[in-house]
Amino acid sequence: MTSAAENSAESNVVHQPQFRGVQLYTLRNQMQESVDQTLTRVAAAGYRQVEFAGFYDHSAREIRTLLDNHGLTAPASHFPLEAMEADFAAVIEQAKTLGSRYIVLAWLEQSRRSAADYRRLVEGLNDWGRQARAAGLRLAYHNHDFEFESTSDQGDGFIPYQLLLDNTDPQLVYFEMDLYWMHRAGQEPEHYFSRYPGRFPLWHLKDADTEGGMADVGQGVIDFPALLAHAKQAGLEYAFVERDDAAAPYDSIQRSLRTIKRWD
Repeated sequence: MTSAAENSAESNVVHQPQFRGVQLYTLRNQMQESVDQTLTRVAAAGYRQVEFAGFYDHSAREIRTLLDNHGLTAPASHFPLEAMEADFAAVIEQAKTLGSRYIVLAWLEQSRRSAADYRRLVEGLNDWGRQARAAGLRLAYHNHDFEFESTSDQGDGFIPYQLLLDNTDPQLVYFEMDLYWMHRAGQEPEHYFSRYPGRFPLWHLKDADTEGGMADVGQGVIDFPALLAHAKQAGLEYAFVERDDAAAPYDSIQRSLRTIKRWD
């Protein structure tokens, strides 16, 4: 029997993908100076959703007030692995306070990338995904490029990303696909959309230049319109602009948004 929380989660599914989002890691230096001012400028630029990568000494309640004040929502938020392992109930509470639908694990330290670590991570993701679903939320895992490097432990080599996809429960664990890091790893997103339909409700929109570096959306070589043709198959709900190394972050997010508006 489906629980009330599960029904609530499914009733909130976004059927039309939302592209006016920005991952605030792009603006981490500005967030460090002033969360309020940063959100003011993000909203003024024309964004409607944000994805957090830290709260910069603010409580989730304080952040929610700022979001409401600026007409923004945070459908997804990144949380560190250490926080999930220490007190996942507290992570859930923060996500619900923010109004987030997705709790996202975004990074593994180098020391946490052994074969045994990935196997333990599968168990953790399934458990956290179960707790998230019971609370009316969803859990997602965000990739970089290292998940595509073969990992071996006593001779049984595997690709970590494949291990995570194949061994986590598709009803409990979703994936936030970073399109730049997929490109950097030489991967074809369409292959994953076809093999694992509906498991990629979150995307990071980040372009790549001809040398493999990061670029603003529409200023590089990634064919976003071609990928967007697979949005329904992927299960896309929210897409967030991101550029880790933007020299002028506000200019960067504005250039990316101008490209995205042409997709409407």
